[in-house]
Amino acid sequence: MAAPKGHALLHRVLAECPVTKARACEMILPHGPVKTPVFMPVGTQGTMKGVTADQLRDLGCEICLGNTYHLGMRPGPRVMKKVNGLHGFMNWDRNLLTDSGGFQMVSLVELSKVTEQGVHFTSPYDGKEILLTPEKSIEIQNALGSDIMMQLDDVVSSTITGPRVEEAMYRSIRWLDRCIKANQNPEKQNLFAIIQGGLNAELRKKCLDEMTKRDVPGFAIGGLSGGEEKDHFWRMVTLSTDHLPKDKPRYLMGVGYATDLVVCVALGCDMFDCVFPTRTA
Repeated sequence: MAAPKGHALLHRVLAECPVTKARACEMILPHGPVKTPVFMPVGTQGTMKGVTADQLRDLGCEICLGNTYHLGMRPGPRVMKKVNGLHGFMNWDRNLLTDSGGFQMVSLVELSKVTEQGVHFTSPYDGKEILLTPEKSIEIQNALGSDIMMQLDDVVSSTITGPRVEEAMYRSIRWLDRCIKANQNPEKQNLFAIIQGGLNAELRKKCLDEMTKRDVPGFAIGGLSGGEEKDHFWRMVTLSTDHLPKDKPRYLMGVGYATDLVVCVALGCDMFDCVFPTRTA
């Protein structure tokens, strides 16, 4: 079965739970198949701490993560192109997902400022001013050559309420359109949208309604797992999976605690990532 025109991802639902929304699926990506539900280990700077690429393969890992913000600064897209992208840099022949750099708006909040143009960072490495736009994020991810790229979204803390959450949600929709337009390699690299809206159900629904109109091969649920109460978290996950298309993968960002993984699989999510297991190890 061929992937949909213009995308490099084939997604098949293999089995569904008759009681919950849990499902077993398979994604066919440029560097091989990925069975879901799947937890994706995070190698922020192109390596898993204390684990080699060969050991990851032996563990059965089919996909892992890299961080666009950090890899875009060191070693940078020019070096990545010379070594055949992040796969060559890591000596990794399986699938890679790269985030957009947007999460650093929260994790490096004292070093960043957001405008419609993009995110203005002060580099933690050398103090230089950096502007990360949707176009620049995609340019870096194209150079990294990841199988799944994430749009640059306007990320706010999950515990924030008020006008800033609405502003971030609408800006994320506009930035998605800019990311789609900027992608120079859509037939080899898949661009996922990221649903925002905080803990506000109406804002989440608006974002879901708009983003599902875009022709993207997969969707992520963002802006959660940042310290909010569990019942609020699970309610937003449920709302999101209720409205996301069944024929595309659903990626719940930043979730890595065992209980959350089990519950969120039952709520219909397919893909997960978190730095917690690697940091703890």
